Amino acid sequence: MTVALITGANKGIGYETARQLLELGHTVWIGARDTERGAKAAAALGARFVRLDVTDDASVNEALATVGSAEGRLDVLVHNAGILEAEATDGPTALRVFDTNAVGIVRVTEAALPLLRASANPTVVTVSSSMGSFWAVNNPDRVEYHLTPMLYAASKSAATMLTVQYAKAHPGIKFNAVEPGFTATDMTAAMDGGRSPEESARTVVRLATLGADGPTGTLQDESGHLDW
Repeated sequence: MTVALITGANKGIGYETARQLLELGHTVWIGARDTERGAKAAAALGARFVRLDVTDDASVNEALATVGSAEGRLDVLVHNAGILEAEATDGPTALRVFDTNAVGIVRVTEAALPLLRASANPTVVTVSSSMGSFWAVNNPDRVEYHLTPMLYAASKSAATMLTVQYAKAHPGIKFNAVEPGFTATDMTAAMDGGRSPEESARTVVRLATLGADGPTGTLQDESGHLDW
């Protein structure tokens, strides 16, 4: 079975992704920047915990070194950590949003590449968003057309582009991005509605468990390929 690492996995979609992968028999590492919350979540699930702050190079390198020492490889990496920060549009907020939602992907991926190369079927899944899809936000028939969290949307465009470029740069590793659907989490607490993290995590798990001949360089939702 696979060895998986999920960033920002102490709650929400990341937590549910961990739970579902564990149910399938995989070894799962929960990465979280808050040690107490992360360790508590891992204990509740029967997963392993490693402190991982995607905005901190030393934290990322130490986390991947810990996983590497224990496992010797990494089969699945799920970039789930993300922030919304929709109330302000200014330089400091932009730096914070992009540092977590885009630069964090680069930090963790680069640190994980040696372990991914040691896997027989390495897979990377990025929890992106159709709010970063140029096609969706310019389509009046899509809900994204009416949503305006500028920095979040732009950072998710970057996340999807990183997915595509990493897929081209490392053809031996599958890289796919996922639109999980509008989900009721702490990040969306100010918005009404949203489906359960359990339902949204199913698409993440599907992409995390692709066979060796699975697609790469795509953005997908529960229905399959999504234009962006």
